[in-house]
Amino acid sequence: MKLISVPALVRIKPGALGRLGLYLRRGGQRRTLVLTSQGLPPAVTATLLAGFEAEGIEAEALREVADNRFEDAAAAFTTLPGKLQAVVGVGGGKALDMAKYLAFLARLPYFAVPTSLSNDGFCSPQSSLTMAGARRSLAAALPLGVVIDTDVCLSAPRLLWLSGVGDLASKLTAVFDWKLAFHHRQEPVDDLAALLSDATVHQFMDNPSFDAKGMELLGTALMLNGIAMEICGSSRPASGSEHLISHALDASSARPRLHGLQVGVASYIVSRLQGGVQTANLAGLFEATGFFAAVRADPFSREEWLAAVQYAPSIKDDYFTVLSLRDCLGEVRAIIDNDPRLAGCFTQ
Repeated sequence: MKLISVPALVRIKPGALGRLGLYLRRGGQRRTLVLTSQGLPPAVTATLLAGFEAEGIEAEALREVADNRFEDAAAAFTTLPGKLQAVVGVGGGKALDMAKYLAFLARLPYFAVPTSLSNDGFCSPQSSLTMAGARRSLAAALPLGVVIDTDVCLSAPRLLWLSGVGDLASKLTAVFDWKLAFHHRQEPVDDLAALLSDATVHQFMDNPSFDAKGMELLGTALMLNGIAMEICGSSRPASGSEHLISHALDASSARPRLHGLQVGVASYIVSRLQGGVQTANLAGLFEATGFFAAVRADPFSREEWLAAVQYAPSIKDDYFTVLSLRDCLGEVRAIIDNDPRLAGCFTQ
């Protein structure tokens, strides 16, 4: 039986950031390294430090993270302060990925404190770092604690929330691709991981609102998707053909967009390639949240997307998805050009 590591502390509620010091004190993690995103609002930093001071938490270092280079993480590891008891990441993806990877290298407890919910990376078993200029997903450990202040997340730009909606929705097509791989390549499917991933999306769909309750549901769902990946030991419950298209866009687009916006649109297109089983669910969610409207406000390049679809199947060796079944380029071109829900989402 496989042993898995999951967060022992989960706080997703208003005011959680100010109580982070209390949570650390209760766990005996008084000496901490804190990595924050560059440009974090001063009020967020002030709330964090006030909570630390009230509970006697020593922030041995408070470092801003401007980039998520592996080389910087390795250098930081060699200069970590002595007798640390935890690493805390506060902010967005780069700071959280760097903090997670440093904690993994140092075998220290890691606490994830996202200030927006733009993707599921805050609670995934990998760190996304750049190595020699190329993005790599490196093995890491899930956080011991996940602390999400819904008030702080609601104050972040709404586009970041919509990115999180898109990343969550993509789990529907990812699980479909996983089952395709089972039927065509006998790749094992972990039923619990697949069920957990699917269920999180449908739970959020019951209340896809930009308010405290909707933020709580989104944070919970994205966290559970990270745990689903830990359960099965792969990214399959959370990443399929839609993520391959997004990775291709990251590598080739003149202006890559937020990850969740890319995978959300790709998931809608892929759902049609998969036979339309999830198309209505995705369309309903994206219309209800204003996801499509946000994409239309800053449309994608049609030509870049078609090139990405052509390149996507070669991104990961032996990663079977619907894109492996056939040449889908003509179908995708027709969907982009003719699907009324995508009208205005692409430049011509």
